[in-house]
Amino acid sequence: METTERNHIIYAIGEGVVSPLGFTASTVYEAVRNGERAGRAHDGTFGLPEPFFASLLDEARLKNAFSALWDYGCDGYTKLEMAAILAANQAFEEANIAPDRDNVIFILSTTKGNVELLENNPYEPERLYLWHTAQMLADFFNNPNTPIVVNNACISGCAAQIEAFRQLRHAGYRYAVVVGADMLSKFIISGFQSFKALSPELCKPFDVSRRGLNLGEGAAALVYTIDDPGTELPAGTIVAEGEAICNDANHISGPSRTGEGLLRAIQKATKGYDTSRTAFINAHGTATPYNDDMESIAIHRAGLQDIPTNSLKGYFGHTLGAAGILEVILSAHALRDGIALASAGTEEPGTAADIHICLETKPVQGNSFLKLISGFGGSNAVLRFSITK
Repeated sequence: METTERNHIIYAIGEGVVSPLGFTASTVYEAVRNGERAGRAHDGTFGLPEPFFASLLDEARLKNAFSALWDYGCDGYTKLEMAAILAANQAFEEANIAPDRDNVIFILSTTKGNVELLENNPYEPERLYLWHTAQMLADFFNNPNTPIVVNNACISGCAAQIEAFRQLRHAGYRYAVVVGADMLSKFIISGFQSFKALSPELCKPFDVSRRGLNLGEGAAALVYTIDDPGTELPAGTIVAEGEAICNDANHISGPSRTGEGLLRAIQKATKGYDTSRTAFINAHGTATPYNDDMESIAIHRAGLQDIPTNSLKGYFGHTLGAAGILEVILSAHALRDGIALASAGTEEPGTAADIHICLETKPVQGNSFLKLISGFGGSNAVLRFSITK
């Protein structure tokens, strides 16, 4: 594509979700509004000796949905590939654009890809590689461009959206589809168990008695486009207004305890912005003692402690590479409805710094929201979105 630089308006025109709570964005949003939680106790799953709580996709339902889309059935596709394709297809159908055009770029967000194939791989050796997963996704939709992979721990989904904005502004593309997907396996669960990071019960983000996170499976997709400044958009359109990534290089397994990297990302993403417009903050909120304390400190240091803040992890767990995309989609639905969603599982907030945690779904004022996310290696990202009236 021709290299250009465009400081134009970027907004979402299509979305797709595959989750244990439903197979469309609207059904998952309604489930969350109704307080449904997909987390379940698993004992012996993946051959692990230690039980755990997680949100797993119904594989039979996934295969049925994929077979309805693809006449040749599910043979030759992994669980992750099927979910990613289904989410992307929903997003393209809503966007009403052809994915095989040369002005469309695919961006895949995943933290683990098909890592379960390390144990048993019935496919070609390249099937393990993230670039191969992204290429399969693009090839399924006959897209001619080389796809991009973003693999940056927990912030991957938000980092992939930031990469989409850059591709739209600087690389000449008209459309960017961001797809996030991760599935669970023995490798992933045992890794988090080794960190002692998993909760022995349903997670409680920001709660005084939180004991760790729950993991979850899922895929989510957003189609973004770019247009001229001043373009009149339909009411309810989600517009990307600000973004930032800051890596504080604190530690291989976590960001700075003082929230320094996240604070700087918040400051960069909100520079020149009237924070009174903020309806709510959708935090990372993993329900680990460390993460929730760090986020609370960063939010408080940024002067945003009075803004309603929630975590969506209590509904479907930490969906890894899909989290930053899935949670933006659900937050956008809530912003359209003028509400902040409750933090499921939170009963008594208790973090290092006092912030305004949503204990129930409630009406809010403002036409924008902030999405915060942090991860291994000291990575932090913040996205700012508004909604058109």
